[in-house]
Amino acid sequence: MKNRKDQCELIILETSDLHGNIFPINYGNNTETNSGIAKIATLINIEKKQADYTLLIDNGDVIQGTPLTYHFAKYLYEKKNPIISILNRLHYDAAVIGNHEFNYGLSLLYKSVDESAFPWLSANIIEEEKNKPAFGTPYFIKEFDNGLRIAVLGLTTHYIPNWENPSHIRGLKFEDVFETAKKWVKYIRENEEFDLLVVSYHGGFERDIASGEPTESLTSENQGYQICNEIEGIDVLLTGHQHRRIASHLNGITIVQPGFNGQVLGKVNLQFQLHNGKWNLISKSSELVEVNDITTAQSDLLELAKEYEKQTQEWLDQPIGKIIGDMSIEDTFAVRLADHPLIEFINKVQMDAAGVDISNTALFHNESPGFFENVTMRDIVSNYIYPNTLKVIRISGQDIKDALEKCATYFIMDEQKGIQVNPTFAEPKPQHYNYDMWEGIEYQLNIAKPVGSRVEKLTRNGLPLSLSEQYEVVMNNYRAGGGGDFDMFKEKPVIKEIQTDMTELLADYFLKRKAVEASCNHNWKVTW
Repeated sequence: MKNRKDQCELIILETSDLHGNIFPINYGNNTETNSGIAKIATLINIEKKQADYTLLIDNGDVIQGTPLTYHFAKYLYEKKNPIISILNRLHYDAAVIGNHEFNYGLSLLYKSVDESAFPWLSANIIEEEKNKPAFGTPYFIKEFDNGLRIAVLGLTTHYIPNWENPSHIRGLKFEDVFETAKKWVKYIRENEEFDLLVVSYHGGFERDIASGEPTESLTSENQGYQICNEIEGIDVLLTGHQHRRIASHLNGITIVQPGFNGQVLGKVNLQFQLHNGKWNLISKSSELVEVNDITTAQSDLLELAKEYEKQTQEWLDQPIGKIIGDMSIEDTFAVRLADHPLIEFINKVQMDAAGVDISNTALFHNESPGFFENVTMRDIVSNYIYPNTLKVIRISGQDIKDALEKCATYFIMDEQKGIQVNPTFAEPKPQHYNYDMWEGIEYQLNIAKPVGSRVEKLTRNGLPLSLSEQYEVVMNNYRAGGGGDFDMFKEKPVIKEIQTDMTELLADYFLKRKAVEASCNHNWKVTW
């Protein structure tokens, strides 16, 4: 449609949940992947060459998620943030604050914002002292040379205080996304001149887009469905957070969500017609553009991060200890059915760091390889993929039982009287990290029994666990705050906080002992 003065095409390009992926590699084994911003950049440049006008937005969770970004945050933070340098090079128009932007603390986040050549948006994250948006403007308007004006409002899931280390969000309050969206959409419509209103929301959909059936518990973590159905005046809703691939419409609003880790580029096609001096939207659609085997990585972007990557790889290959025995994983499903040496080891490290004798942890993802004989930092970050810290909270025996019942919902019975993973833990976003396994107690989960009554054995040191007695338990900070709908842990007394990341605690445990023996006391199992 180029060179038509009375018509124009605008392409909105969205990345979301890049999670620090720059290089197209799997850091566990350094094999090439179809992912990362360097490959996505090739798709972005193709789209820019073909369209009259483009708007490029990152929808959040961009500065955290890979060993490179972790190593940068821990050891190279005085240098420029490589992921921000890349977004600047690609001329992003804006970025939205995601929940994982806070994982490395406010100092690094504000430094990243200051280095950015584009605005960061989040209308509902408020600086308490000044009672104003903490990251500058809640929205911006991009005007193109033909007079086309696009308004973009940014929002962030307000569920962050349920997950994040309190010191990382000190002085901030997180207002309800839906109410904030309603307020600011009304304000923009009444006070600004624009031709299209875009909402970029680091959050997803709480209901099935087609049927309207709830797809998650009513936590308000995701409010996209409600936004589309109850707020008038939005033309396009860019989403993320759930790591889904969506290109559709909902109540007349064009919606898109481009997966995660830079595997997909979200694209919204918009056609405008000039009438009486105003641009009218005449058509809109959305699609997903996937990275594939022939997509090349943009070499100048790799060069920007080359030195960071070199130092990361050297750090990952550092030998830190040995395993006597076997902590490797052949079947992740089997690991969640009965005590396994890797899970017992992680719980032991947590208990050692916290000075308590009850602990829980998860097998965070289905690509965990476990530990083989010679252990490096690469092995640690391949198994423990989140920058979690630890908390010791005081909870009752009843809380422990309730948490185990919650964990037992991870399984369902199939038609052949076997068990499988409950689909709600796999779709729309894998949540294997919300199934915990415990040390310091003995228990048995019987999946053949009804939900809520599956804990058929619960003892401590061979004696029935007192449901009224209080116990001090160590767990990661996400779980201790009630993350994953573990409401029984919310607002419980915090006895101790261990601010060292678990990856460092695991490495230090090896470095102090040189060799660690694989052990398994078989204190729990799942039956059916």
